[in-house]
Amino acid sequence: MTNEINLVRNKTPDLSEISNGINWGIGVKAVIFEDGKILMIRRRLNDPHNPGQWDLPGGRINPVEVPQDGLIRETKEETNLDIKVLLPLDIQHFTRQDGQIINLIFFLCKKTSNKIKLSEEHIEHSWVSIQDQNFDFPVWFKPVLKNLFKITHLSSWT
Repeated sequence: MTNEINLVRNKTPDLSEISNGINWGIGVKAVIFEDGKILMIRRRLNDPHNPGQWDLPGGRINPVEVPQDGLIRETKEETNLDIKVLLPLDIQHFTRQDGQIINLIFFLCKKTSNKIKLSEEHIEHSWVSIQDQNFDFPVWFKPVLKNLFKITHLSSWT
């Protein structure tokens, strides 16, 4: 019996068997907050998904990856920043243009390094005040901002 358990534990599961053919993914985003501002990064103009749109560091992770670990990895890849993941802010569910169903988790983070170097996926970055009414925040970011306002006004987490 022990050998059977070890074989099952060591086998990499075929996720298509588990998901019944549904194309789904898990995504994570870093809300890096400092001095009342959030780090926003702009997608390249030829990006296949939302070209030129302002975004947060993050991306899709492996379904067996710990979300916080995936977020640290994705943020490093996209911005070269090291971060500390503090707490979840929001979770959203949506279907991408290509039909993939995404469960997206937003985490409040603080940076633990300073030198930003963007990946080739992005063309610029900006530290944007959470109170900037003129900044073109994506529609999906409004609930995240609302939760951030609640946290920053109710506690001192920094």
